[in-house]
Amino acid sequence: MKLFSLLSFFLLSFSYAQEKLPGKYKNSGLIMGKNWEYVQVQCTICHSASIITQSRMSRETWKDTIHWMQKTQGLWPLGESEALILDYLSTYYKPQMSGRRKNLPAHLMP
Repeated sequence: MKLFSLLSFFLLSFSYAQEKLPGKYKNSGLIMGKNWEYVQVQCTICHSASIITQSRMSRETWKDTIHWMQKTQGLWPLGESEALILDYLSTYYKPQMSGRRKNLPAHLMP
């Protein structure tokens, strides 16, 4: 499994090198920060990156979510990649003080 992960990482990194946009990866919208490739390879096999980009969780909640996916959704053991993925997620998709815009005032509602 480790060999598969490393091979996938290098192949994806090489093939996607031409398609990057500054800041976010063109196809997934993931922030291209440290270790983003691990998230791209491991997470988007099963679900859209938009699930990640819309979520804001603490490191502990990300870890609990990964373990839930392993117990109930068939996610494979991530091995050493888990710490790298958690580093990325807790850095770039951590909770924020503000979320979505404020609700529209009643007089502007349809």
